[in-house]
Amino acid sequence: MNENYRHRRLLQLLLEKKALSTTEIVEQLEISPATARRDINKLAQQGRLKKVRNGAESIQSSPLDYRYSATINNIDEKQRIAQAASQLCQEGDSVILTCGSTMQMLGEHLCGRKLQIITNFIPLANKLIENNHEDIVIMGGQYNRNKAITLSLNQNESPYAANMMFTSGKGFTTEGLYKTDMIIANSEQRLSARAGKYVVLLDSTKLGQQVGMLFTKLQDIDLLITGKNAKPEFIQSLQEKGLSVMLV
Repeated sequence: MNENYRHRRLLQLLLEKKALSTTEIVEQLEISPATARRDINKLAQQGRLKKVRNGAESIQSSPLDYRYSATINNIDEKQRIAQAASQLCQEGDSVILTCGSTMQMLGEHLCGRKLQIITNFIPLANKLIENNHEDIVIMGGQYNRNKAITLSLNQNESPYAANMMFTSGKGFTTEGLYKTDMIIANSEQRLSARAGKYVVLLDSTKLGQQVGMLFTKLQDIDLLITGKNAKPEFIQSLQEKGLSVMLV
């Protein structure tokens, strides 16, 4: 685990827990006590955490400074979903991340790792750049300020391909994934055809909800990652239709 990625993980853990002892940091990051103390000192000098006796405290809302953090619902569940999604990514992979709070959290987990991140979500791209992620592809096009994404006027197939695409939505039924925003849906349509694996990240409150338009049919989705509080009967109905589901 390189220093940049280790620092990002430590700051994220502090975001979730507010405070950690040195022992907890050692256990969570699987590092030595000396490395933990060195990380705490360095991040404290940079003003990114508060050093306290035998540990550290958070002094910021988020290491990636999520937009609209005050309005993020089910943040703990989304953090678990993002962490599980990050574990699917291998060194050398190319992955597509769409927009939204869960994607920003996933970007936090992936930042600093040796993989390519493709996105048109400008807040995520900016933060990856600021945190020195080495391999970023920012999709070109016209910037849409309200959605904070770029939209290409070229309707041809996307030139970018990836091992995996991560996306989210507003609802999910046994028919598939639903989205309510046509602008965002349009920006993702061509990308989805170029991904080797299509993974949906969705908190459990959106399951069973038929909201907006059917964007991706169930048979075109490889994996759904959702919260462990999802209704068992609904999860069973998805699995009976052949969908792989990961509960976190």
